[in-house]
Amino acid sequence: MSQVQPAIAAPVPLAAEAPRRRRFLGADLTTHVILLLGVVLFAMPIWIVLMGSTHDAATIGRGEVPLLPGSEGWNNYATAWSEGNTRRASVPVSTMMFNSAVMALLITVGKLAISITSAYAVAFFSFPGRMLCFWAIFITLMLPVEVRIFPTFQVVSDLGMVNTYQGLIIPLIASATATLLFRQFFLTIPDELVEAAKMDGAGPMRFFKDIVLPLSATNIAALFVILFVYGWNQYLWPLLVTTSTDVETIVIGIVKMLGAEADTEWNIVMATTVLALLPPVAVVILMQRWFVKGLTETEK
Repeated sequence: MSQVQPAIAAPVPLAAEAPRRRRFLGADLTTHVILLLGVVLFAMPIWIVLMGSTHDAATIGRGEVPLLPGSEGWNNYATAWSEGNTRRASVPVSTMMFNSAVMALLITVGKLAISITSAYAVAFFSFPGRMLCFWAIFITLMLPVEVRIFPTFQVVSDLGMVNTYQGLIIPLIASATATLLFRQFFLTIPDELVEAAKMDGAGPMRFFKDIVLPLSATNIAALFVILFVYGWNQYLWPLLVTTSTDVETIVIGIVKMLGAEADTEWNIVMATTVLALLPPVAVVILMQRWFVKGLTETEK
C-alpha cells in the first residue's frame, strides 16, 4: 500500500529574496526620511527660540537667526525670571508662571474631581432623570467657553470674581469630555464585581474609593496630562477676566511683552517662551509611563 508523503514547501531561492529585501529596505528608508523631516520641521522653530534666548538683543534686532548658543543665556534667563521685559515694565516670569501653575493645577484637579464623581453617579446609580442629566452634560460639548464667554463674564463680574483666581478657574472646571470618558470606562466594570462588593458590605463610597478609583488610575493620569496642558495654554479667558498684573498668566505675559520693535527685547521674550515650555513638558515626561499605560493597557 502506498503512503502519501507530506508536501514539503520548496525553499525560496536566495535570488528571489534579494529583491524583496531591497523593497523592504527602500520602504523603511523612505519612512525614516519622512519622519526625520517631520521632526526637523517641528523642532527647528523651538531650536531657534532656544538659541535666540542665549544671545543679546542686538543680535536678534539685526534679524540674524542664531543656530548656535551665545554667551548671554544666563543673564537673559535671570532677567526674565526676576524682572521680565524691562522696556515695557512687564511682570516677572516667576510671578506669571506661579499664576499659570495655580490655574492649571486647580483646573485639572477640579475637572477630574467633578467628572469622575458625576460619571460614577450616572453609571452606577438609578434615579429619575439619570439619562436626562447625562445628555444635559453631553450637550454642553457644543457650548465651549468661546461660545458662552460673554454671559460667563457677566456672571463672574456680578459675583466680584474679576482679577481673582476664582474667576480664572471656576468657569473652566466643568468638563463634559472627561465625564463621558469616565462613564464609558465605568460601564466596562463587570456587574459581578459590583455584586461581590455589595456582598462584602461595601457601600457606595467604599466601592468608589477601594475599587473604582484604583481601576481608574491610568485614565486619571492620562486625563491629568491633557487637562494640565489645556489649563496652562489658556489665553482667551484669562485675557478677558484679568486686568491686574497680580494674576497675569504666562501666556498673556508673553503677548504683552510684544510691542513696537524698539520696545521688544526679543532675547527676553524668547527666554520667557522657553521657561513657559518647561512645566507642561515636565508633566508630559513625568506622566509618560502612566499615560502610555492608559492607552495600551487592555486589562484592568
